Amino acid sequence: METMWLSGAEWLAVLRIGLGLWWLESWRHKDKKTWFTGGGIGWAAGIADKHRWAFVRSGFDVVVKPRPRTMAYVVAYAELALGLGLIVGFLTPIALACGFVLNLIYLVLMIHDWGEQGQNLMMALISAVALFAMSWQAWSLDHAFGLFT
Repeated sequence: METMWLSGAEWLAVLRIGLGLWWLESWRHKDKKTWFTGGGIGWAAGIADKHRWAFVRSGFDVVVKPRPRTMAYVVAYAELALGLGLIVGFLTPIALACGFVLNLIYLVLMIHDWGEQGQNLMMALISAVALFAMSWQAWSLDHAFGLFT
């Protein structure tokens, strides 16, 4: 593929790195003290309680509500791991697939908030494009180590 300035693989790496920076910002902007003491999960519980779909309410009640502290750490450090993994290109296909799933979970939970919808849809689309276009072919540890060739 011929492009201006960078190769196609390098442009895909730019997309992957940009998505990684977006995930890293999602982690960075969290008020960690409030988040890890139940603030983030409490906020999400309020949204899940009023959700229009019963499976979201019941799923949240079964998986998240009984372990708010653990889930707060899982969410925050998943965002950090996704960000770092995508930026350096380590285990990139796994990070892209997990990020796609996490964005879908956020999308379903935040079905009423159109602002959140846009962000999660864009991030999910970028994840899908970066995954299926194999964005780890340039500027990545995966490429340097010969992983996922």
